[in-house]
Amino acid sequence: MSDILALAIDWRAMFVPTQSLLELVLRGSIMYLLILAALRVFRREAGALSIPDLLVVVLVADAAQNALSAEYHSITEGTVLVATIFLWNYALDWLSFRSRAVYRLLHPAPLPLIENGRLQRRNMRQELLTMDDLESQLRQHGIENLADVKLCHIETDGHLSVITYEPGEEAQRPSDKGRGIV
Repeated sequence: MSDILALAIDWRAMFVPTQSLLELVLRGSIMYLLILAALRVFRREAGALSIPDLLVVVLVADAAQNALSAEYHSITEGTVLVATIFLWNYALDWLSFRSRAVYRLLHPAPLPLIENGRLQRRNMRQELLTMDDLESQLRQHGIENLADVKLCHIETDGHLSVITYEPGEEAQRPSDKGRGIV
């Protein structure tokens, strides 16, 4: 008899919401927009999602769980909450595609790190990017000398875009070529 009770399913608890679905949509919306704003303010490390970044995402998800859910229990409530988060993600993508102002709000402008072979130290400090990090990324682009870089920007997604001098642009390069990447 106890084996039969162990297999019993509480269908009502599984599908009938215990919270207001409108409240779940409102909670999901508020938390999504707050977390998006926080992530927008803090850019990622150049070129990758680092271990601390991943930890932040996991901890934010855990910390936001109660605020998001109000301790929901049914599949219906979970589905509504997840759908709300996906809806906001799609809506903001659609709005940024349609509106240049929304795009600029959600995607920071690329930030120059090297211009004409010269480091933009203020921008590197702003991004907390060390010389070792920058050199590592440049080596991955096949660049051995900073003087070979015409422009290098950190992009919205944290990756570096690098433009080197063309062979005909030799006269525009900086004169001190001694800044090689080790």
